[in-house]
Amino acid sequence: MRKWLAKRRAWVIAAAVLLAVAGGAFVWQQATGPGGFEKHEERLTVSSGPGRAEPIALDTAFYVPDQTPAPAVLLAHGFGGTKDSVDAQAAELAGAGYAVLTYTARGFGESEGTIHLNQPDFEVNDARGLLDWLAGREEVELDRAGDPRVAAVGGSYGGALALLLAGYDERVDAVVPQITWNDLSTALFPNNLATAPTGPFETDQPHDGVLKRTWAGLFFATGMAGGGGFFGAGNGAPPADPSKYDPACGRWDPSVCAVYQRIVASGELDEEAMTLLDGASPKTILDRITAPTLLVQGEADTLFGLDQADANARGITGAPVRVAWYAGGHDATGPEGDRDRVNLLTGQWLNHYLKGEGDVPGESFTYSTVTGVRNQQLDMSTLGYVADAYPGLDGSTSSAIALSGPPQAIASPPNGTPAALSSLPSMGSLSSLVSSGLSLDLPGQFAAFQSEALTAPLEITGAPTVSVKAASPTGEATLYFKLYDVSDDGGATLPNGLIAPVKLTGLPTDIAAATPVQVRLPGIAHRFEAGHRLRLVIATADQAYANPVEPVTYQVAVDGPLAAPSVTADVLPSEDSLWMIALIVVLIAIPGGILAAWLIARYRGRRRDRSVHAPDADTPLVVSDLRKTYKDGFVAVDGVDFRVERGQVVGLLGPNGAGKTTTLRTLMGLLQPTGGTMTVFGHKVGPGAPVLSRLGALVEGPGLLPHLSGMDNLRLYWRSTGRPIEEAHLDEVVKIADLGDRIDRKVRKYSHGMKQRVAIAQAMLGLPELLVLDEPTDGLDPPQIAEMRRVLHDYARDGRAVLVSSHLLAEVEQTCTHVVVMSRGRVVGAGEVADVIGTGTGARLEDAFLTLVENVGSRT
Repeated sequence: MRKWLAKRRAWVIAAAVLLAVAGGAFVWQQATGPGGFEKHEERLTVSSGPGRAEPIALDTAFYVPDQTPAPAVLLAHGFGGTKDSVDAQAAELAGAGYAVLTYTARGFGESEGTIHLNQPDFEVNDARGLLDWLAGREEVELDRAGDPRVAAVGGSYGGALALLLAGYDERVDAVVPQITWNDLSTALFPNNLATAPTGPFETDQPHDGVLKRTWAGLFFATGMAGGGGFFGAGNGAPPADPSKYDPACGRWDPSVCAVYQRIVASGELDEEAMTLLDGASPKTILDRITAPTLLVQGEADTLFGLDQADANARGITGAPVRVAWYAGGHDATGPEGDRDRVNLLTGQWLNHYLKGEGDVPGESFTYSTVTGVRNQQLDMSTLGYVADAYPGLDGSTSSAIALSGPPQAIASPPNGTPAALSSLPSMGSLSSLVSSGLSLDLPGQFAAFQSEALTAPLEITGAPTVSVKAASPTGEATLYFKLYDVSDDGGATLPNGLIAPVKLTGLPTDIAAATPVQVRLPGIAHRFEAGHRLRLVIATADQAYANPVEPVTYQVAVDGPLAAPSVTADVLPSEDSLWMIALIVVLIAIPGGILAAWLIARYRGRRRDRSVHAPDADTPLVVSDLRKTYKDGFVAVDGVDFRVERGQVVGLLGPNGAGKTTTLRTLMGLLQPTGGTMTVFGHKVGPGAPVLSRLGALVEGPGLLPHLSGMDNLRLYWRSTGRPIEEAHLDEVVKIADLGDRIDRKVRKYSHGMKQRVAIAQAMLGLPELLVLDEPTDGLDPPQIAEMRRVLHDYARDGRAVLVSSHLLAEVEQTCTHVVVMSRGRVVGAGEVADVIGTGTGARLEDAFLTLVENVGSRT
């Protein structure tokens, strides 16, 4: 080993240096962190309303970085939030060198006005007024007079605002909208028929869809409260000024409130409502956007699915566009590692297009798939992927998956009661629990069509499509399509709780006369493992949607295979993928480590002193000039000498701190002596010395299991040694310890004395030639101590030896044949018990007990 290390010393030093540099770099990175900034809060009055002729006061916060002038970021919050909702994100951006302006949108928090749902004359004009304010700040870098270098960033409600602002104000230099919508009509009234687009800026869905009743209700209730997020405000608390707002509308503008009340009451999207929702939809201005746009969309989102980002990506034709999906959304925050990936993409995008730093981000497509659960925090782990370009929801390739199942009749219940449970909108981890196996499809209300078991893993990245037929006695049908992942044990998972509502009209009454229609399922990024099956479920009612009022029975059938899109992509280096790489390295390193340990053990084994001191080859224990000094200078044992011969029961007597336990631990190879030697049957004792197999010990309690019998405890202990059970000599040990039938009782029913005897029997297993016991009579009464004497003497009678430690003179006198008296790490007396602790007088008696009395007091 020394020669091997000497030859490779340069490599070892280089590896150590690399590790030190890597560790230092990590510590430096953690210590430096982001740059500093100052935060200023104030109410700003901007020109807004139609023609920007009306003033409105908005609650704002301005984050000024250390180095100015700096590019700016206008950061908008999600629906129901305030400027405080994005404080942490603003601080990170300011620390990265951006002048960040956050604000509370009109109708929320401390800002004035009513909620118009991102209408151009109101929320968009508010944001344009904030750009004017930024253009007048000396801390903000300008492209030209009145034109700040600025990015519009936001999530959900704020994301739509960012897109709309970029379409209405050409001063915006970069856009990063997250988990937002393209068309609010199709987002709230989806109809997943795979028809051709009706225009260049619209989704593939017709407007006549099925109302997302739960989400619509959450939106309206949040607007009523005017801040605090979903479920955040209210909770029975009275409003700050009950007379200020209409109790039916809260902080909603009356015009928007009236539309909501009408569409929810009817479940239909009328022309006035469509006009209102279209005005708040980025689809109307995408062709005007010239600012580079990073579209971030969540895969766990039953409100704004991947189809909304897909439509935005297709609609922006005058600027670079990059699409990124992540494993979060309105229904889940997403794993921490995945959020970090999104933050990294955002930073790269802003750094290049605002600061001119770094390479062009390009228009590659990134997404992630959930791979499992982390051990820490039960957080989901993901793998990120990157493809050269965004392929759309149809993917770059497609697989045809055959589905089997006959035409089936399914019942639609009155007013959708009872209804299936597919997701819990906005409920985060609770929603994921539903999608992970607790979703509920009701008997009689769904049809199932299933594939054969997959022979290889199937990655679906995009929106699968399937051709179906349907018939209805009313000529209409509302159906909900779900694609389950069915494991080989029959467990079914609905990825992210996503379903596809479909509203059909003009249907025949008989399925034989039905014309096939194409249905587009929700966009997903999901891996179906080999051996799993795909199950398409068509249901008639769902608790998250507005369902038909009248009961009716439909007929449904699948007409052809399921088209499963996929994307050719490379794995991104991420925290989770690095953990996987680390796991592989560990798995490779384990055999190497075992081999190295074996080689080292062999090397040490060759060096170990295996010589036998012939004069003591038949002596159980010889201790010669034993010394043990600890690093702090404390001398625990100093020049200890004594012998234990065959047939003897030797007591190691002394007060606490005398060095007894240190001596015993050194004997058992648990401590290395500073000096001197200990030999067992002539063999020098050290850690792992083979001769220790001839020694049995009881130190610091036996650890008996109370729910097992004494015999079961003995068997379990011996089994842990890996030696054959017949070598334990169980019957002989039980006889020596005089345990009798009591050995078969539960240990919890034993007296203290009985437990001690079983513990000693445990040390006797295998009939070791030297038995070492630490305080075996502790807590026993005089009769029990006398019985222990008989047990130990019986054990030593056949040529074996026993070494017992104790701090009580009476116990040693009753149980031992010989005694070694210790005090302050030294032996102060040794010999037969009758000589050393007898009633006679003598020099040894005087030397022993004068020291003991000095140390342990008059009770000795």
